[in-house]
Amino acid sequence: MSKSLYVGNLPWSANEEEIQSLFAPHGNVLSVKLISDRETGRARGFGFVEMDDADAANAVQALDGTSFGGRTLRVNEAQPKQPRQHQF
Repeated sequence: MSKSLYVGNLPWSANEEEIQSLFAPHGNVLSVKLISDRETGRARGFGFVEMDDADAANAVQALDGTSFGGRTLRVNEAQPKQPRQHQF
């Protein structure tokens, strides 16, 4: 089984290769997806890393609160996306 990790407060200059390298010492990285703004294409400062279950727990413990590119990372298990509430 694998887990998806939320990685927040990333520097806008971060790329997928750098994030892969950051997480690789903590286990097998299955995928990295950085989120960008639909309209501008600019990075939004967060993304998701998919890892094996056991490795994901190690990565959260090792990387949450650490500094990367001058910013303090937030790393935790990703929560399923909630449906948007439409207000009329």
